Amino acid sequence: MAAPTGPMASAGPREGARDRHARRFIVGIAAVAALGGALFGYDTGVISGALPFMEGHFGLTSLGEGIITSALLIGAAFGSLIGGRMSDALGRRNSLLWAGAVFIGGALAVALAPDVPFMTVARFVLGLAVGSASVITPLYLSEVAPPHIRGRLVSFNSLMIVSGQLLAYLINAFLAQWAAWRWMLGLAALPAVALFIGLFFLPDTPRWYISKGRQDEAARVLRRTLPAEEVPAELARIDHARSLEADSRRGGRQQLRTPWIRRLLLVGIGLAAVQQITGVNAVVYFAPKILASTGLGTGASITATIAIGVISVLATALGMSLIDRVGRRPLLLTGLAGMTVSLALLGASFHLPHSPGVSILVLGLMVLYMAFMQGTLNTGVWLLLAEMFPLKVRGLAMGAAVFVMWLVNFGVALVFPLLLDAVGAGTTFWFFGAMCVLSLVFCKRYAPETKGLALEDLEDELRKAAGAAPAAA
Repeated sequence: MAAPTGPMASAGPREGARDRHARRFIVGIAAVAALGGALFGYDTGVISGALPFMEGHFGLTSLGEGIITSALLIGAAFGSLIGGRMSDALGRRNSLLWAGAVFIGGALAVALAPDVPFMTVARFVLGLAVGSASVITPLYLSEVAPPHIRGRLVSFNSLMIVSGQLLAYLINAFLAQWAAWRWMLGLAALPAVALFIGLFFLPDTPRWYISKGRQDEAARVLRRTLPAEEVPAELARIDHARSLEADSRRGGRQQLRTPWIRRLLLVGIGLAAVQQITGVNAVVYFAPKILASTGLGTGASITATIAIGVISVLATALGMSLIDRVGRRPLLLTGLAGMTVSLALLGASFHLPHSPGVSILVLGLMVLYMAFMQGTLNTGVWLLLAEMFPLKVRGLAMGAAVFVMWLVNFGVALVFPLLLDAVGAGTTFWFFGAMCVLSLVFCKRYAPETKGLALEDLEDELRKAAGAAPAAA
């Protein structure tokens, strides 16, 4: 084939340069914004290594362990509500700035806590930042990303969450030899400072700018992510979706009473609950305690959790590479099936006599379970929650769903140590396996498929799927 000539030839280098600039811009946004995900992961993962030493320092019982662990989670539940409303009112970027400041103060407070009440309050405050970031970060990324890479970009936040957990496990293992649990907790302030500073260099999202009538700023951001000829059409599509919702003259809370939106919200809440009732954070928070129950020593148990962190990162990276190709629903269903089998075997392994071999078997099955969980369910649920709600209620609805997610997370963290003492690890993990079966049925029936559609086109598809009348042109 002959080389192109004339205008087509001259357009090539310009097109390539524009693509490179767009790619660098999107990667820069993802790198800074997803620090919120990394902090989410670090602050939830670090407690697993700090707890064994805090137990001796503060004289904690199983209930005390549950309270300190879950204080962050109840804070995160309220933080998710605050973050959802704040992101709609102040913008995605400014809300992340607020979360970054609270991350810094919260990390220092938990590191310096003199007693259990102070630690509990400090963990609650830190949870406000964790919960806010858990809503705002995927929301921000989903609204900046072009449709063809939205799944991968939003899932990058999931990768950063598990990377933050892996970093926490590595630091825990290193500092465990000095029992330096305060340093484990306080080091979270460093990435929080990086997030806070980096956000000053980022814009807000085009969809938020348009929701506030700031079309020129929206156009400037879109020109940095899309070919110039596609910007007017994208502006028109976003503005059309916004105007349809504005014409209703109803606030976000009233919009949630619309039948098809209410149905979506209930599905989103169900997906949020599914992510937690299947047991992931029982492993994240209490992996050393679980391994120690098989006869493994404290130091070895903390070090062994590094394997869980490594496989979580690798599985999430694999899920990122698949989610825009195979779709959200197939990943959810495959992952839940694999988690069910893993938990059934894990529960059975605790009925074997304690030995080094059984400890290795338990660790291996925990790693297998986390591979299925992080590569499929965790990645898919966070992405769906960022995609499936209409613009008018996106922050509010996602905040409500994530609020439920954190409440269920809180319940699991509070009850899990007590369950271990009451019925043993085997029965506890069989319970989580049963929850996986119920979750599989729910996702097969209700989870939507959102692959490849612009957010505004997706809104029309979900409205039709719910049996509502299509939006007027």
